[in-house]
Amino acid sequence: MTKHFFQNYRALATTSERKAALDILEAGLRAIDTQTALNRSVQRKGDILTVGKKTYDLKKFHRVFVIGIGKASLEAAKGLESILGNRISDGIVLDVKKGSLKHIRSFVGTHPLPTNVNTKITGEIIGLLKSVDEHDLVISIISGGGSALLCKPHELDCKDVARMTSVLMKKGATIQEMNTIRKHTSEIQGGQFARLAYPAKVIGLIFSDVPGDDLTMVASGPTCLDTTTVSDARRVLKKYDVLKSCEMNACHLIETPKDPGLFDHVYNVQVVGNQVALNAMKEMARTLGYRPVVYSSQLTGEAKEQGKMFGLLTKKGQVVIAAGETPVCVKGKGKGGRNQEFALGALESLPDDVLVVSCASDGIDHCEVAGGLVDKWVKEKIKKQKLNPKTFLDTNNSFAFFQKVGSFLKTGPTGMNVSDVMLALRKK
Repeated sequence: MTKHFFQNYRALATTSERKAALDILEAGLRAIDTQTALNRSVQRKGDILTVGKKTYDLKKFHRVFVIGIGKASLEAAKGLESILGNRISDGIVLDVKKGSLKHIRSFVGTHPLPTNVNTKITGEIIGLLKSVDEHDLVISIISGGGSALLCKPHELDCKDVARMTSVLMKKGATIQEMNTIRKHTSEIQGGQFARLAYPAKVIGLIFSDVPGDDLTMVASGPTCLDTTTVSDARRVLKKYDVLKSCEMNACHLIETPKDPGLFDHVYNVQVVGNQVALNAMKEMARTLGYRPVVYSSQLTGEAKEQGKMFGLLTKKGQVVIAAGETPVCVKGKGKGGRNQEFALGALESLPDDVLVVSCASDGIDHCEVAGGLVDKWVKEKIKKQKLNPKTFLDTNNSFAFFQKVGSFLKTGPTGMNVSDVMLALRKK
């Protein structure tokens, strides 16, 4: 029997529509399993390592290092240890969870806001990169969450970066805007990782959580040639009035490396993205007798407004599928994340024969649950408990709402991260 991703699957799957929606979501999550995706992109036969469309002769390298950053890095590192074994000389993984690795050191950092723990481990990563030479191979695992986990600010304290990040998040900045600031305040992001590792060969295994799969934005692009400039970063700072909100005089922006020659030794390959999840969800919807429609792989806009719109898209017997990141403009002091706010936003105008569910693929919707599900049964619970959904939206307290109605998604940290996935299902 296949194990369910959702720990509370049985409690949630109380109708045929709910069961179908959960099965479709789980199909998407299974398709983006980190180690499965890694094995599609990385194979070894003897001393020949094949990554994407390139091959590497391991006999030509004195040492092989693995450096992993982000919420998929620990699981990917386990996969690389299975492939490379004792050919790994050393390595560091910085994730939100710690695991047991034989050849790579595992560390836990903080997310979504960086702390001095992140700075300390980032310093160790920089030290390792500075020690490599032209005879070495550095395999980097770059995944969502890496922007906060990697923290080595230029002439700033980690607390300054955390304050700026918090302001940008509360004001609803996009991931692209936040990462533009991060790149130009960092000594390891925005291509600086590649510069530090030069002239060693670098392989970037990128697990994309960015809508549109702009690899230069994943974890703020440590191994990629950056296309943004200091001027772009200044515009974002001005747009959200960040320095005033943070009571800072300056944030010491620096330009990212722009010499293409510094990246001749780097090969970046996308291992997985949300399109893989969407394709699997579409196939499962067909299998269950629904007509699937992929609405967008780059859904953005304020979470509650997008949820309201999304719930009205479906026709009879149809499943509308999407992925992306819908920011929350935080005005209250409640608890919850994009996915719960998205689902709660759909509730007010939701037709009785429509279900909407939204899920963080990493299992962490800014709290200990992955998302929320709404349908007519949730509406009935609201009436019985005399709850006002608008009150929870106004205070950004979607977590408390879904706890009260028992319609939250619980996965725990999944070790995957390809943005959020959502669906709206209309009864046949």
